[in-house]
Amino acid sequence: MGLPWKLHGDGRTVSATTIVAPDERLGWGRTVGLGVQHVVAMFGATFLVPLITGFPPSTTLLFSGIGTILFLLITGNRLPSYLGSSFAFLAPIGAATKIGGIPLALSGIIVVGALLAVVGLVVHLAGAGWIDRVMPPVVSGAIVALIGFNLAPAARDNFVKAPAVALITLLTIILVTVLFKGLIGRLSIVIGVVVGYVAAVLAGEVDFSKVAAAPWVGLPTFTAPAFDAGQLAIYLGFVPVVLALVAENVGHVKGVGQLTGRDLTPLTGRALFADGISTVLAGVGGGSATTTYGENIGVMAATRVFSTAAYWVAAIVAVLLGLSPRIGAIISSVPAGVLGGATTALYGLIGIIGIRIWVENRVDFAKPKNQLTAGIALIMGIADFTFSFGSATFGGIIVGTVAAIVVFHVMDLIGRARGTDPATPAASDAAHAATAAVPAEPRAD
Repeated sequence: MGLPWKLHGDGRTVSATTIVAPDERLGWGRTVGLGVQHVVAMFGATFLVPLITGFPPSTTLLFSGIGTILFLLITGNRLPSYLGSSFAFLAPIGAATKIGGIPLALSGIIVVGALLAVVGLVVHLAGAGWIDRVMPPVVSGAIVALIGFNLAPAARDNFVKAPAVALITLLTIILVTVLFKGLIGRLSIVIGVVVGYVAAVLAGEVDFSKVAAAPWVGLPTFTAPAFDAGQLAIYLGFVPVVLALVAENVGHVKGVGQLTGRDLTPLTGRALFADGISTVLAGVGGGSATTTYGENIGVMAATRVFSTAAYWVAAIVAVLLGLSPRIGAIISSVPAGVLGGATTALYGLIGIIGIRIWVENRVDFAKPKNQLTAGIALIMGIADFTFSFGSATFGGIIVGTVAAIVVFHVMDLIGRARGTDPATPAASDAAHAATAAVPAEPRAD
């Protein structure tokens, strides 16, 4: 049985009026180069997540590659995507780790993955229209924004540990973004981290002892999850992440569909299910949870190559990187100052992507229900409102998420019943695709 891709044209060039479709490929030399390019594009955000959470970087890279392979198989090689580490999990992972360490956090990741897989099955059977009704743009934008802004104190804490290095990192990210176009501009986070790392080395802030002791080839560190029925509040704190992942995957499908001129909507359920299974697998083995990546959409838009063959290459490269403890040790040696500078930009971008959802979907903030939905949710998330019921404590992300959904739907229901507010129509496919898809991941384009 032959490979599923047919050669595009002469296999060497892409004209200005065509694209390389998901079921096509360029010559294998160029395809390998494009796959490596996708690895570079996802790397900046993917390796920061384990650094921030304390998860092993090599394990995260390994499950990122395996998750991408699963995604391609489950979607029948028709939906190009890379599954990188999700930033939406940072706050609940931080809360879980303080109480029960990484094993408890991994159990929360598994819960989210399982719920997302169930949502995928429902969408596959019933369609995705109900998602727009439950999470209209004002609600989904508020949830994504508050997830990013809620993390602001964590960025500040790392920044103040080494302000000089953090400032160098942040300024580099800003300058690279504004000075360069195309792929280099999209790699501003990676370049900023590299420059900040060099500055930290010169300042004597990097510990290389673990790097020297790590072998070049070997298995990464695997960690088993630990479920605790007494930590219901912790698990509920993970639930809002499901909403962000749903929005990301749905947006990814619509965005790629618009860019390729294909109706990929029937694959939405498969995409959600695949990301859910990938996240469960990562949680079982000790890796970071996964999601579709906006950075890689940018690479496809720039190169006009949407071939899933390039993503197979990217996945294989990620798996190989995950099998190098030395590379994992180098990633782990990135100091707090560099993280502080990078996360100041990244967390801000996550928040702004939520606001971009409002803008692109033309959310009408002249309507009181939209004003109060967004305003209440953001204040609760940013200020980290915390409520306790017995031994259970609920932080700002879950409180803000619940507030966004409840406030909107209660005001919408009463407004329509009283005739004081007409029903809000669902967002169009074009509006969804205009966000480039995706709520929760940092994108430099």
